[in-house]
Amino acid sequence: MASWFSRRSAPVDAPKLKPRRQQPAGLRVDLREIAPELLPFLGQVAYLQLQAFETLSRVVQQVPSLTSKESIALAAGAALSRHQAIVAEIRRHDADPAEVMVPFAHAIDGFQAMATGRDWQETLLGVYVTEGLLTDFFMRLAQGLPGDVGPRAASVLGAQTATEQIAGILEQEIAADAALGSRLAMWGRRLVGDTLLVARSALRLSGNQRSDDERIDPVFTEVIGAHTRRMDALGLTA
Repeated sequence: MASWFSRRSAPVDAPKLKPRRQQPAGLRVDLREIAPELLPFLGQVAYLQLQAFETLSRVVQQVPSLTSKESIALAAGAALSRHQAIVAEIRRHDADPAEVMVPFAHAIDGFQAMATGRDWQETLLGVYVTEGLLTDFFMRLAQGLPGDVGPRAASVLGAQTATEQIAGILEQEIAADAALGSRLAMWGRRLVGDTLLVARSALRLSGNQRSDDERIDPVFTEVIGAHTRRMDALGLTA
């Protein structure tokens, strides 16, 4: 996994998404077929939230506006709360959170290094893009988990997402600097492919790429659609 990620890497091939009109009407994915085992799911999600908290905590130190600092601190706190809730779920299954998270740490650390921008605005957009995509993805994937864990995990991920606090700050920054919007739009597009690879790494696939792509395309199409709407709301091209 670690070899996927490097800072400012060249654009990568994201999972190929068929245009929505080419997908059969009413197509549904049996998420139980592609969802990972329970503890790996929880471990990956827990570490991603921990990384979001760490990144936002660093951004707080770089932002000049006290009002923006407070909003980003709230976003960091929300990410930490989600991390702690997922860690509690891991403990409910008599597992050690550190042991469950450690298989994902190296690759996610590398991913975060790639998503760190040249300044705090790029880094903040990086959190906005990656957190939004991955939260949407793992909320959907949680539907394939056994028992009542899935609904609890989805509820945790859907509560107080970091994107809610971040969006207002980015809107203000873009409104104050027309050139910033173009730069951030380009930066956001660079992040999508690697973020979708993180999502794909969580799936239990057959190894038959054509068959796998057909099964997961509807999920990624929904995730990309939500991402596009978030970027549109900022006035950025996805």
